[in-house]
Amino acid sequence: MNKGVFTLMIAGLLTLVTAKAQEPTTWRGPGSSGNYSESGLLKSWPATGPEIVWHYDDLGDGFSSPVFANGKIYVSAAVNNVGYIYALSLDGKLIWKATYGEEWVENYPGARATPSVVGDMLYIYSGNGVLTCMNANNGNMFWKKEVLKDLNGENITWGVTETLVIDGDKIFVTTGGPVNNVVALNRLNGQLIWSSKGVGEKSAYCTPLLVKLPSRKLLVTHTEKHIIGLDAETGVMLWSYEHTNQWAVHANTPIFYQNSLFCFSGYGQGGVKLDLNADGSQVTKAWFSKKVDCRIGGAVVVDGYIYGCGDNTRDWQCTDWKTGDQKYASQAIAKGNVISADGMLFCYSEKGELALVPATPQGFNIAGKGKVELGSGQHWAHLVINNSQLFVRHGKSLIAYKIK
Repeated sequence: MNKGVFTLMIAGLLTLVTAKAQEPTTWRGPGSSGNYSESGLLKSWPATGPEIVWHYDDLGDGFSSPVFANGKIYVSAAVNNVGYIYALSLDGKLIWKATYGEEWVENYPGARATPSVVGDMLYIYSGNGVLTCMNANNGNMFWKKEVLKDLNGENITWGVTETLVIDGDKIFVTTGGPVNNVVALNRLNGQLIWSSKGVGEKSAYCTPLLVKLPSRKLLVTHTEKHIIGLDAETGVMLWSYEHTNQWAVHANTPIFYQNSLFCFSGYGQGGVKLDLNADGSQVTKAWFSKKVDCRIGGAVVVDGYIYGCGDNTRDWQCTDWKTGDQKYASQAIAKGNVISADGMLFCYSEKGELALVPATPQGFNIAGKGKVELGSGQHWAHLVINNSQLFVRHGKSLIAYKIK
């Protein structure tokens, strides 16, 4: 082989590897969709549920999920009201543990946000509204910013729960202030890049969605009473859509599919499908369903159907993406959160039930069921799939299950 060609090939490979390493981790998997690309997974489970591969039981308190980067697992937790990042090996051994400062202590104390990792930098947003950037290799601090204090934001009843969204050198934060409502910070130093007034409302426990359209990047999130769409490069608010509920809790990340958004929240509010125009500068209501009112468990779209659970009705539902028509409703397990992979739904209920269900509008037909016995407290952390294993965080325990 020609030496010059060989050199170019090596350079290209290194560029690809570097680019891959610089891709940020995302809440709820690729595109924050809840859909994972794993294949060849089990289509049924043993009678006692999926086999436990390993478990780590010395985490602090928290409701966040693990993320995977740099050959490690990163989890946030709180011990004696102090927040920590735990870095574990892929077989569940502690590599390092480092504090990022005080965590939320008032109601349901513990870590809320899932860490976000880009290359050697890790970002965590505490329930008190403090953003910390740490070295992902050892936990040393790079920089810290008291976002709510510095930008005149206002915290909310149960503490902010936003997992930070990153795009290039921008890191987005919903401060909820009357002036600096949503901001983009330089992820290398925490300096302000742009600020948007939004509609001047408090934040609403929502992790935003970054939508990459042909002509722009769109940042979509819920605030207290509205869904808002911002130009991610400039911070200009392009549109807003009123969406309210009793407690101003809109914890579900919106879903993007076939150039439309689905935005939904609990306490009886429901979900609305919003069609985007070509450049994302306008939205039009396609349909609204009061039944699709998941509170904190998210939803997934698989082959043109929305799968998730209701809050008031407490049932697992399938809804037609095009029409909003409900295809089924089932109370076979308690309400909870859901992700999908390989044509299957992975459900984790607030009662600690794990269920494997084919993603089909024909019915909620359980193909496997188990019970999360390790850990304690609320079963609220969202499921994660990585390297053909299902990860469940329950309080102080992180559990890896065999699903292939």
